[in-house]
Amino acid sequence: MKKDKIIYWVSTGFLCLLFFMGAMMYIFNYPRAELFFNNLGFPTWIIYPLAILKIAGAITVATKWNLFLKELAYAGFLFDAILALVAHVMVSDGEYMFSGIALVFITISWIYDRKIYGNLKHVKNDN
Repeated sequence: MKKDKIIYWVSTGFLCLLFFMGAMMYIFNYPRAELFFNNLGFPTWIIYPLAILKIAGAITVATKWNLFLKELAYAGFLFDAILALVAHVMVSDGEYMFSGIALVFITISWIYDRKIYGNLKHVKNDN
């Protein structure tokens, strides 16, 4: 059980850090984010709302405050990573590595969350 918790927290930590850093890039390096979004064909008005949602999702997944919101954050991360991966592959800009890494961390974190905390109940178990 201890190995499972270590795997969960390492993957969840990297997942949250990856999305948090992406949000910080959107906020503090807006011209670069705007260039990426224009190249991918996405509207630029969505950059700040997406940054806020990435930060909120990272906090929600890390704190496990609410089961429904945590599942919603995992789903949002999954959709964001899949859409980013497909968009980067479609325009052949070579910027798809972070999306692929995010998909791996999302999968590992979600699977080990189920393994440790169960599907239906969010019970704290400090074994």
